Amino acid sequence: MVSSSPAPAIFYLTLLLIISSCIPGSFSQSTPATTSPPTKIGNGYTLVSLQESPDSGLVGRLQVNRRNYIYGADIPFLQLYIKHETDDRLRVHISDAQQQRWEVPYDILPRDRPPTPSTQTIGRSRKNPITVSEFSGGELIFSCISNPFSFAVRRKSNGETLFNSTSDQSSPYNSLVFKDQYLEISTSLPKDASLYGLGENTQPHGIKLNPNEPYTLWTTDQSAINLNMDLYGSHPMYMDLRNVGGEAYAHGVLLLNSNGMDVLYRGNSLTYKVIGGIFDFYFFSGPSPLAVVDQYTQLVGRPAPMPYWSLGFHQCRWGYHNLSVVEDVVESYNKANIPLDVIWNDDDHMDGHKDFTLNPTAYPQPKLQDFLQRIHARGMKYIVIIDPGIGVNSSYGTYQRGLAKDVFIKYDGKPYLAQVWPGAVNFPDFLNPATVSWWGDEVRRFHEIVPVDGLWIDMNEASNFCSGLCTLPQGKQCPTGTGPGWICCLDCKNITKTKWDDPPYKINASGTHVPIGYKTIATSAVHYNGVREYDAHSMYGFTHAIATHKALQALQGKRPFILSRSTFVGSGHYTAHWTGDNQGTWNDLKYSIHTMLNFGIFGIPMVGSDICGFYPQPTEELCNRWIELGAFYPFSRDHANYYSPRQELYQWETVAESARNALGMRYKLLPYLYTLTYEAHTTGAPIARPVFFSFPNIQELYGLSTQFLLGESLMISAVLDQGQTNVSAVFPPGTWYNLFDLSQAIISKETQTVTLDAPLHVINVHLYQNTILPMQRGGLISKEAKMTPFTLIVTFPAGATEARAKGKLYLDDDELPDMSLGNGQSTYVEFYASASKENVKVWSDVTDSNYALDKGWVIEKVTVVGLAGIGGQFAIDVEGNGGILDVSKFKMVETEHKFLNEMKKVGEEENKSVMVEIGGLALPVGKQFTMSWTLGIS
Repeated sequence: MVSSSPAPAIFYLTLLLIISSCIPGSFSQSTPATTSPPTKIGNGYTLVSLQESPDSGLVGRLQVNRRNYIYGADIPFLQLYIKHETDDRLRVHISDAQQQRWEVPYDILPRDRPPTPSTQTIGRSRKNPITVSEFSGGELIFSCISNPFSFAVRRKSNGETLFNSTSDQSSPYNSLVFKDQYLEISTSLPKDASLYGLGENTQPHGIKLNPNEPYTLWTTDQSAINLNMDLYGSHPMYMDLRNVGGEAYAHGVLLLNSNGMDVLYRGNSLTYKVIGGIFDFYFFSGPSPLAVVDQYTQLVGRPAPMPYWSLGFHQCRWGYHNLSVVEDVVESYNKANIPLDVIWNDDDHMDGHKDFTLNPTAYPQPKLQDFLQRIHARGMKYIVIIDPGIGVNSSYGTYQRGLAKDVFIKYDGKPYLAQVWPGAVNFPDFLNPATVSWWGDEVRRFHEIVPVDGLWIDMNEASNFCSGLCTLPQGKQCPTGTGPGWICCLDCKNITKTKWDDPPYKINASGTHVPIGYKTIATSAVHYNGVREYDAHSMYGFTHAIATHKALQALQGKRPFILSRSTFVGSGHYTAHWTGDNQGTWNDLKYSIHTMLNFGIFGIPMVGSDICGFYPQPTEELCNRWIELGAFYPFSRDHANYYSPRQELYQWETVAESARNALGMRYKLLPYLYTLTYEAHTTGAPIARPVFFSFPNIQELYGLSTQFLLGESLMISAVLDQGQTNVSAVFPPGTWYNLFDLSQAIISKETQTVTLDAPLHVINVHLYQNTILPMQRGGLISKEAKMTPFTLIVTFPAGATEARAKGKLYLDDDELPDMSLGNGQSTYVEFYASASKENVKVWSDVTDSNYALDKGWVIEKVTVVGLAGIGGQFAIDVEGNGGILDVSKFKMVETEHKFLNEMKKVGEEENKSVMVEIGGLALPVGKQFTMSWTLGIS
């Protein structure tokens, strides 16, 4: 996950001995002023020593200037460590110089360790403090001021300051503050910077961070309908996009810290207020948005490889009361001719809501196994939910084995008691290696009786229906078995006696500064090796995913599929994510795009929202529009609440028609989507991404939150408002082709908004110029669709005199644990095309051809758009076929394009542009081919 250290030659170091401290303001970016500065919490630190470290970094000592006791005493001595870890990644690590503090464990998130603090220089000041004038890596430059200590990071290529922690009396924030339970640091920002990230939250205003709105990070089980509040995941990472003279520059900033924090974004500055841990900053130089995510996932872990079937459509509901209902759902989808790959169970299959059990009446094992044999034979898959809370029950084998292996989180030496769906539960401690082994064994035992194809891990923030220190009630049943199951029935008392339960600084938890232990594990509870829940809380879902991934991979060596609600930095290396409990409203439809795009930036590209809303029942019109959008989420699943009416896609005929249309296109696009998952796994690239990722220099796109791209060039423009039969879509410059009817196109000479027709069953999907898109015939299940012949869509810009296009295709045995080449079970194809007035050429370059050849995949049609017409010679040459093929049997069809907006003139003549389809082909995907003919584009 982490690259080896760069060679010392890639950076250089200049150390200057200076009698007085550096001149404030020597950084190129000024500190913003305010008319009413707040009370200062600390007095800052002085850099008292600095030297080169053995690993070619810098190690320094900071000494507090004068202690301040607001939120506790300042830690007197800090260690500063700076390292250019790669050409495009800089690390700035600030920790206690005298004793070890909590950090994200290095075995959980592998990365380089900083030098161990040395006590020899602690407290030893120097008459001539030193400062770094420049510590330069490949693209990032670190510099600092000695007193009060602050640092800046700037870009080498253009000198722009990316991060500057300098503070003065007029600043609305403090100098560096480092106390046991309160850490603060800030950066000034240019007002025109566009920031993205800092999740998980539901951002009502779009994908950009909005100044002066709360950004609190503390994993919490509260519905995604709560706006601007801490939700299920914690991702203290943001991307900063700036436009300098018409050219875009993006960089990323990660504060690797799992403690609770408030992040205050004011528009011209950003302040971290953290209640524990250390400052461990990573700066990623970009400069493109795609490069930022690449560099980020290189550190935290590349996204997990996904099985092919996971890109199909999924159906779930909390409230499938028995197996007969599930069987009926599967058959109803089939009768309605709506694609379906995966059927899910929420906890309805369990015996008393207990993990790894079956309800013997509603889901008897023999009948369930028979059902699974039948759907597996068709290529369908089955996934069930597994919550972390283990029911306290003397006859429950999973619990008894857990007790015997001492796997649970403790309070005062005993397993911490909480309440979730089974009633009283204990929580496994996934920081404990023994717990990971026990969990794997429980997954194995369950899989032997129910051969599930993946696991859905929920409630892992962790969620608790009670708060505080609880005991089993005497003389009453808990839970009662009637009414909502989320009412606390344990006997509980608040815990306020410890600093971990009642820290001096109150983060804005749940938007109301509730105690951080509210409805979760008590923050003074203890994990393995004495780790406090206070520190490890927001990593619980992450460690749960790691243990589950290890368990599934150990079953048969197959590629795991996991869906997790709670996530942290690096979770994408193990799991997919859905956005939690949303509502069936038009606003939630819009919000789903914002959250999905953020998670792509967080390195979790396999993401989607509950289609049609989790609760309450959506309107028929809304569900139509939601499946049209949701068919293009990376993770596409309909899921509904126990108390909501049924909302499977076949429940309304109009929704069924929209589903057949939108999902029909998705299933034709499966090879493209799967290639995007390979790209995500190897480079971190989001599957769904903001439009500005492909057009970063266009500032009008920086806030565009109603449209998105799949990959580089497929744009989705959905209806997001009630009663609308058209949609206003923004089109960046170039030619865009309607994927449902390639004869229709839009030419945009500059970024413009176009009104598109969108009657009830229509979703607008447009393919950009210079693209080669591999598609297949589709089908009702991915297993069948995967084996159908291919079509290549080649898009040239209408009106261009010279043009190039390219695309790619990745194919493999998707049961293999990894996505890689060179294993004999995968093939990678790069497609190219060129066009001019004289000639058109389409060709391929194949890597590891045997797998595709063994499977017999062929290309049956090539469609080229943006051409001037057919004429002259036509020829196809296929590698290994002994020369040119006989083209007399091929079918060529020419269709003139229709342009929704007026087609512009080049010079004084109107352009003619046509689509040419070459059918009747049988080109082996695994063989390189060259196709050429003398027809051109105008």
